[in-house]
Amino acid sequence: MLLRASAQRLARLAAASASRRHGALPRASLSHAAKSRKTLVPALQLLAYANRSLSTTSEGVRHEFQAETRQLLDIVTHSIYTDKEVFVRELISNASDALEKLRHVQATGQSVADPELEPKIVITTNEADNTLTIMDTGLGMSKDELIANLGTIARSGSKAFLEQLKEKSPSETGDALTGIIGKFGVGFYSAFMVADKVEVFSQSASGGQCHVWSSDGSGSYEIAETADVARGSKIVIHLKDSCKDYASAARVEAIIRRYSNFVSFPIVLNGETVNTVQALWTKSEGEVSDDEYTEFYKFIANAFDEPAYRLIFKADAPIELKTLFFIGSSHSEKFGYARLEPGVSLYSRKVLIERNSPDILPDWLRFVRGVVDSEDLPLSLSREKMQDSRLILKIKDVLTRRIIRFLEQQATKDAEKFEKFFHEFGQFIKEGICTDFQNKNALAKLLRYESSQLEAGKHTTLDEYVSRAAPEQSELYYLCAPSRAIAEASPYFEAFKKTNKEVLFVYHPIDDFVMTNVGEFNGRKVVSAENAKIDVEDAGETADRKLSEDDKQLFGAWLKLTLEDSVKEVKFTTRLSESPAIISEFESASIRKMMAMVNDRTGQDAGGLNKHVMEINPNHRIIVDLNALRQVNNALAEKVARQIYTNATVAAGLVDDGRTLLTGLNDILGELLEQSLSKQSAA
Repeated sequence: MLLRASAQRLARLAAASASRRHGALPRASLSHAAKSRKTLVPALQLLAYANRSLSTTSEGVRHEFQAETRQLLDIVTHSIYTDKEVFVRELISNASDALEKLRHVQATGQSVADPELEPKIVITTNEADNTLTIMDTGLGMSKDELIANLGTIARSGSKAFLEQLKEKSPSETGDALTGIIGKFGVGFYSAFMVADKVEVFSQSASGGQCHVWSSDGSGSYEIAETADVARGSKIVIHLKDSCKDYASAARVEAIIRRYSNFVSFPIVLNGETVNTVQALWTKSEGEVSDDEYTEFYKFIANAFDEPAYRLIFKADAPIELKTLFFIGSSHSEKFGYARLEPGVSLYSRKVLIERNSPDILPDWLRFVRGVVDSEDLPLSLSREKMQDSRLILKIKDVLTRRIIRFLEQQATKDAEKFEKFFHEFGQFIKEGICTDFQNKNALAKLLRYESSQLEAGKHTTLDEYVSRAAPEQSELYYLCAPSRAIAEASPYFEAFKKTNKEVLFVYHPIDDFVMTNVGEFNGRKVVSAENAKIDVEDAGETADRKLSEDDKQLFGAWLKLTLEDSVKEVKFTTRLSESPAIISEFESASIRKMMAMVNDRTGQDAGGLNKHVMEINPNHRIIVDLNALRQVNNALAEKVARQIYTNATVAAGLVDDGRTLLTGLNDILGELLEQSLSKQSAA
């Protein structure tokens, strides 16, 4: 065991120290020797107490557990915890609490036994004996306290409470059990999940006789006097054969690092301090350097990059919260790897409750890494979950709004740095707009897009767009295209170019969903340029060739009949100047694909999704010539009309596979070549 090994090491140190007394000690070693004696004496005292605890113990007095205690012990052992390993966390938490209580007692000026003992938690594994020992130098317990704390549920009405559980269904019982945590300290009993027998050696800080409490968890316990032990408590867990792995140092160390790495007191496992990383969220920002924060980020996020942003946030409502959040420099989702898991862990008093909790932040904030800690969390009996769903939602809301406000502040503070952030993490902001209705308006302020009024590569915000718009403009326009060049060449941009109205260029399919979900911004309706109603001065007055009003009526009827399988309505428009026709009043390509997938899964027919409104430019030479062609060669005119419609669907992004266009194009080319050759032959 650790204590015996330490005895040997300390004996060697003492012998070496004695041998050096016969010779001259170098001047530089004097202060070091003084420090060594100061630390050596308490260590030897602690070791002596621990060794004496192994000596003969008086005959124990047998006690029966109270009936409700036996019931609770059975519940804890078989029903409460989802993972047996948490018993280590529970016992370490109890040890930390005992040390914290001792600290408060000493702060009030009260005297305690062995005041020179270092506050720490010592854990020893022994695979040969199949035991795990957890010792603290905390407050300790007297005989009466051992009985009160470990042998009974010391609260009136508890028996009636547990009797009620018998009368409820399993689901109701689970809900009822969540209330116990505030009334009973059940963490100690978790040791019986893995133990055949548990022994607790303890001496109260107020002094007096030392006692040992022992039980196999079956229904009774014994308390006996024992030789002096160090102030505090030592729990010896005799492990079941099925739980031998908890006598492994590696196994226990992994559990400590997972759950108790930030406990305030040193945790020494087999002579080595395990918890070397400090809980930086409990310190003021001025006490911690940037390098320390960076190393902490890399530790909790298992990351190699540098954090781009750091947010330290404390709140008193709805409960006391301490948070430390980081946003990295990059993320893995953009490379096509698996979806990021939530990255914020929940702690209570620096003890892990839930790693990477999905309940603390909304899913779209899964790129945030960090911790949330509170001493006031209403935890389930197993201390593995928060039990108040309404409070969870309030905490999520408070933290989400605080992160959004932080990002707004950073965007103002350093616009260039924020642009880099948005380039890297913008997809998550857009996802938030589509999924978080409550915060979509605040998130919309974080969007960054190129604009027709700015040079390529520069981005603008929706607020800046509104500030440049004419007061009478009631709409905010955007155009979705694969690139700026394609957007500027789009027939849907022609009217905006003519009227000098600003259009935001958005380049990703998700942006259609984003803008649809934004809906309205600062009193202006968000509208796709593809479906905008723009009043443009009719260019027909200056056109050399154009359709007359009679021609429009006849041509429109003919075109609708020719394209009746694809077009539900034909309109004439003045918004076009360089294109013969466009498709309008249609679902965007991204929304259309989504609806098609839904129809495929449900087996429904897309039906009217394939019929569109077609707007015609009556002053375009192709339209004027097509009207003339239909009167002399209707068959060829119909082929040209279908090709004009096809070209319009391509411009609208409605064609998934361009190879479907080849047949129509080849057919027209073939007929034109044939007619040309016929004319030459006739000539």
